[in-house]
Amino acid sequence: MAQLVVGLGNPGPDYLGSRHNIGHDVLDALGREFRARFRVRGQVALAQSAWEASRLFLAKPIAFMNESGPPVARLLRDLDLTPADLIVVHDDIDLPLGTVRIRHKGRHGGHNGVRSLIEALGTQEFRRVKIGVGRPAAKAEVVEWVLTTFSPEERQALPEIVDRAVAAVLGLARARLAAG
Repeated sequence: MAQLVVGLGNPGPDYLGSRHNIGHDVLDALGREFRARFRVRGQVALAQSAWEASRLFLAKPIAFMNESGPPVARLLRDLDLTPADLIVVHDDIDLPLGTVRIRHKGRHGGHNGVRSLIEALGTQEFRRVKIGVGRPAAKAEVVEWVLTTFSPEERQALPEIVDRAVAAVLGLARARLAAG
């Protein structure tokens, strides 16, 4: 059995370390853990690893966040996988910084990357690991907020947050393996 883990984020150096790119950060951590190297394949950076008698594909779309759905849908088809085989890791401004929440399905909650995935896949039924990045004080600042980098204090907490998100991803993948 194979599974695909996708970390949402924006491409390019301008977005490295931003709140919106925490999904990419988690995929980078998974890549390090499995000693897997990412290589560009179409509109995704893709790595793969043998894991617990299965195959785990790791992907970071290199399209912008709100256009990430079509490349992920294409990759699922190319790998002969379904949305049930997908785990998406993304930021969530409605969760306090560092909160890691698992969802097995649901609406996009205003997240444009998840919205793009739902539209491209034609379903809301895929697993998610949501990582809280906090919310700005003023609602009008949301777009700017998710593109900001973490403060020095927040950055100190990131390794532990990313580790918990990695554990959540692997827990979801392990549960799917156990279910067959």
